[in-house]
Amino acid sequence: MPDTSAILAHLTATQDETQGLEHGIKADEWERLVTRLGRKPNLVELGIYSVMWSEHCSYKSSRRHLSKFPTKNARVIQGPGENAGVIDIGDGQAAIFKMESHNHPSYIEPYQGAATGVGGILRDVFTMGARPIALVNALRFGDPGHPKTRSLVQGVVAGIGGYGNCVGVPTVAGETQFDAGYNGNILVNAMAVGLADQDKIFYARGATPGNPIFYVGSKTGRDGIHGATMASAEFSEGDEEKRPTVQVGDPFTEKLLIEACLELMATDAIQAIQDMGAAGLTSSSVEMAASGGENGEGIGVVMDLDKVPQREDGMTAYEIMLSESQERMLMVLYPDKIDMAKAIFDKYDLSAEVIGETTDTGHLVLKQFGKVVCDIPVAPLAEDAPNYDRPWIEPPKRAPLDISKFPEPDDFGEVLLKLMSCPDMASKRWIWEQYDRHVMNDTVDSSQSMGNAAIVRIHGTNKALAICSDCNPHYVAADPYVGGKQAVAEAYRNLSSVGATPIAITDNLNFGNPEKPATMGYIVKAIEGMAEACRVLDFPVVSGNVSLYNETDGVAIPPTPVVGGVGLIEDIGKIATLKGAQPGDVLILIGEAKGHMGASLYAREWLGLKGEALGAPPPVDLKTEIQNAAFVRQLIHDGLASAVHDISDGGIACAAAEMALACGTGVKFTLQSGTSGPQELFGEDQARYLVAMNRDALDDLGARATKAGITCFAFAHFEGEALSGITSDGHKVDLPLSTLRKAHEDWLPAYMNTVD
Repeated sequence: MPDTSAILAHLTATQDETQGLEHGIKADEWERLVTRLGRKPNLVELGIYSVMWSEHCSYKSSRRHLSKFPTKNARVIQGPGENAGVIDIGDGQAAIFKMESHNHPSYIEPYQGAATGVGGILRDVFTMGARPIALVNALRFGDPGHPKTRSLVQGVVAGIGGYGNCVGVPTVAGETQFDAGYNGNILVNAMAVGLADQDKIFYARGATPGNPIFYVGSKTGRDGIHGATMASAEFSEGDEEKRPTVQVGDPFTEKLLIEACLELMATDAIQAIQDMGAAGLTSSSVEMAASGGENGEGIGVVMDLDKVPQREDGMTAYEIMLSESQERMLMVLYPDKIDMAKAIFDKYDLSAEVIGETTDTGHLVLKQFGKVVCDIPVAPLAEDAPNYDRPWIEPPKRAPLDISKFPEPDDFGEVLLKLMSCPDMASKRWIWEQYDRHVMNDTVDSSQSMGNAAIVRIHGTNKALAICSDCNPHYVAADPYVGGKQAVAEAYRNLSSVGATPIAITDNLNFGNPEKPATMGYIVKAIEGMAEACRVLDFPVVSGNVSLYNETDGVAIPPTPVVGGVGLIEDIGKIATLKGAQPGDVLILIGEAKGHMGASLYAREWLGLKGEALGAPPPVDLKTEIQNAAFVRQLIHDGLASAVHDISDGGIACAAAEMALACGTGVKFTLQSGTSGPQELFGEDQARYLVAMNRDALDDLGARATKAGITCFAFAHFEGEALSGITSDGHKVDLPLSTLRKAHEDWLPAYMNTVD
């Protein structure tokens, strides 16, 4: 037996400002805490404040700016504020989805960091009553030449695949980029999508006093303690020593937890439910209490920590409350449903115990060994948490890139080969082949192999969801307002490219230290750019995550606001992918070619430019995005498009190359676009698509385009086994597909098979 008197004496001793600083509570926050509490906290209370007031849990630096996002449209059922966002997909069904980060843990312990990131985002979805049907990931690693990059790639990919494959949910979409800016702080953003009936959606809110609090899932251990606090601080060299703060995941237990929770949700036993994610039992109990009551006015909670299932001896209240052990849920049940609930969880061999009850006191009260070890009001932990108006500096504007100052390449085919084989554009087959993309048997098309968006059938119907993940950090670094707009617009394009109607987004805003005005400027302007795009495109934010303090030794990551988009396909027979083009099909460019090269792949990889020298990013015209996307969707729905690809990194040339590789047929082109030189092939103007169609449909296309005011022209056709043609100013390209495929496919396997 532990020495309970010593433990209680340690926990009940009051703490001072020095201990507050050690817990990430700064001097002004300490004063706020003591004022709200009316006394100094003990160690348990200080630990609870430290995690609930951490950046990761309270969004104290970003909350006032996140309010700029539009969060509603005709299809939104639940926007931000719950475990995940919910949208109406018709026929009484809902799609539920969210994206979250697990950046710091994945850098310290890549396998478990990435694996538990997947497990956590799955719980956010099924805690709302949804069966998960798809996983997505957005990964950013350091320079391939950095000594840690290869092992981080190996561990993160293995962790994502190991958890997702074992839990039986397909990983269907994602993106992977490399940049020296992530050398000391990689990004691992995980997204999950689930399906539920609209009348069977569960929320964290709504608990009323006098009901039992039910703990279910794995037992609580000492792993992950202060994980939320770690995620709210900068890194320094040697932070691998923080390994004990990384959680350990068990996908097989998660699978049992999914099935047990969904079985219980089929009854009328649950009043409120919350997964134990960041800050574990603390955040789940506080969030349910803060949003409880018939009118959301908040309630109280009392818990006996001796009743919490524990897998280690002698755990203190501090450790129990701050543990981030995985595969755990907290529920408020109706009193007469306890035995039924226990029977269900016993069947799945999962711990299930009543550990407390809801009250009308508005306080969080914790007992251990028969003594009260915590008694604090809930309100200051939640809505009364710090909400900073951080000072910020407008990011500097970059001058446009003057491409005429650089000599034209002698061989445009050589340029294309270099771009298609560079780390960002090279095939990620080595990664996505480690993921089970087709488990559950509803994946129609995954986006990993150069696709625009994944397509996942809604089981038992003729409908499907389209899902994508997008962000170009180079654009955001060049101009966060325009780059933020572009991230949303690209997700909109990717969904439209497969024939889906874009509905809503989730986001993961990855930035450095918000206490630095320059960094805060990028956060503010990126949010404002994203918000404008969401408003104009009617593409609201329904969930998301903010991950700040992503920097090491004072050096921040590139600003990376990732957008996860979800759209609806009403008829699975009316879709387009990259693979559908046939020999003889004509390739159409939709959208204006102006040859914008600022912040482009060409400027980075061929010219070797960095930082300010890259110039300004391409402008984003949102009205044109709407017009062109609607036109492309209609072509797909009317059966006129055999294949579609949006144009992004690398311009027309890289988009055409990806289509040729996907369908296995060469492309022969003759360009007369109004631009010239490398701008014509590699310019990254926005709101553009490549559409393959049968030659017989050209007359119909022309009439439609004229009526809609769309700029489009046929410039190529599918033929042979090479990507070949001539540009407006006479530059010739003749690149065998076999050469292109080898360069595109070989880089990552060769890199990962290299022994340092």
